[in-house]
Amino acid sequence: MSALTCASASAADPARGGIAAAERVLKDEAVLTPGQRGVTRVKETILYQFAGGKGFTRTFPTRSHESLTEDRVYKIENLRASSPDGGPAKVGSSGKGTRTTIEVTGGQRLTGNRTVVLEYDVRGAITPMGAAEELRWPVIGGWKVPVDDARAIVDGGAAIRNVNCFTGPIGSTIGCTQYYTNHTHTQGVYAQQGMLPGEYVTVVAGLPAGTTGGRALYERRHTIATAFSVNAVTGGALVGLLVLLGGGLAALYLLRGRDARVVVKKAAEGDHAPVAGTEFEPPDGVRPGQIGTLIDEQADVIDVTATIVDLAVRGYLLIEEEDRARSGRLDWTLRRLGRPIVDLLPYERILLDALLTAPDGTGRDSVKLSQLGGTFATKLAQVRSAMYDDVVKQGWFARRPDTVRSRWTVAGILITVLGVAGTVALALTTEWALAGLALIIAGAALAYGGQYMPAKTARGATVLAHTIGFRAFLERGAIPDGDMTASQQRIALFSRFLPYAVVFDAVPKWAETVKDAGERAEGADNLYWYEGPAEWDLSKFAESMRVFTLATSGSISQSRGL
Repeated sequence: MSALTCASASAADPARGGIAAAERVLKDEAVLTPGQRGVTRVKETILYQFAGGKGFTRTFPTRSHESLTEDRVYKIENLRASSPDGGPAKVGSSGKGTRTTIEVTGGQRLTGNRTVVLEYDVRGAITPMGAAEELRWPVIGGWKVPVDDARAIVDGGAAIRNVNCFTGPIGSTIGCTQYYTNHTHTQGVYAQQGMLPGEYVTVVAGLPAGTTGGRALYERRHTIATAFSVNAVTGGALVGLLVLLGGGLAALYLLRGRDARVVVKKAAEGDHAPVAGTEFEPPDGVRPGQIGTLIDEQADVIDVTATIVDLAVRGYLLIEEEDRARSGRLDWTLRRLGRPIVDLLPYERILLDALLTAPDGTGRDSVKLSQLGGTFATKLAQVRSAMYDDVVKQGWFARRPDTVRSRWTVAGILITVLGVAGTVALALTTEWALAGLALIIAGAALAYGGQYMPAKTARGATVLAHTIGFRAFLERGAIPDGDMTASQQRIALFSRFLPYAVVFDAVPKWAETVKDAGERAEGADNLYWYEGPAEWDLSKFAESMRVFTLATSGSISQSRGL
């Protein structure tokens, strides 16, 4: 504390300032008696000059950091105080950090000199050192006031081999005023004149080996290093985590491995043009949106886009490309056609209704792609939900993939949060924090692995294999030639491939295929489901289709539904 601070404190509390300035230790004499099991008994006779205070405090260093994880400790026990001349005799102690503070108090303020006898036992002050035992203890010091005369005696009860004494702060190498052994070499005598507040007299005495059988006391210090140490509890938790993760990987391997085996075995069955006579027959009767949901187990943007194209190809919608030169922007109009919706699946009906419902809830015959939003954004979530319900109804999944993912992910997140809270609590109070860390890892692994937990049924795996074979056919872009179909029929046939190409990201190749089929047809400037602006012909279809699918996916992504 600076001189200015001290002056301020004294000015604020004159009595306290006067007491601190006037009180002092006139004489402090201590006798140390080493005993069995390393217990050293200390009897300290203190002549204290009071100036209005009720007592005094002493501070002992009772803990030192020996390493990053271990402390040497000194235990003060059986503390008691007495006074033959009316001095304070109520004693208590408190520990904080590396220090133990002893407080001796009385019932009234005192002036003049009083004698206080302080007695206690200290354990841990004796250290075996080869053929000797060393007693080392800062027996006098830690006062808040000056000490005029300090004396100590170590009564060894046996020949003392050597003595030493240090004064000043703990760890000082400055020798005391005087230290020696008596003529029988059974006592060490130590003396120091004039000590400042906070200084100590540390006495050292070498005793024959086995005199007390005492040894240093050590305690594991609670730090970040010890909190995350490996022990029986944390080791068991880590082993359990490895078992859990190994079991999870095995389960995933069994589930996914079955899918992979079925796909490898049956994929070739779908690798051909899905044509029966002159009609398109999708593999296993699967529609584009269903294929997309089956492949990646998610009803996402591209699946909805493919379904919109499929609805147009099947005659429920007409896609009209706007004249960019006239409107100033690239846009499309989706126009309702009069085909009955009886053959539509539930998710297709919801999607068609969402496209052709105005924000005020009324129906409309057409909508521009750039105007999608409002009720469409709200109903889009219903479309996705219906797509998940559909793959369960088809028998491809036992449970909805999104529900399975959510349950595992939520469970993983909850376990992770619990692990974080547990790790913090364990790190602050125990050495088991690694168990909490294992819980965090397990929760994170569960949340991540939950994305892979939806499992297809055997039927779902078989349908997946056929659709993957169909994807191989589409990616080759092979056009089945022959006289079995007329030019307009070929356009219709190849158009039916296009929504599947959207799902498989093969739009450029199959758009070119549709364009080629149209160019073979006489006077085919438009498709039956796609109309371009004036001066547009099928030579521009591939680029128009590429941009349309990107624009549709973008419009859907920007809405609140996905």
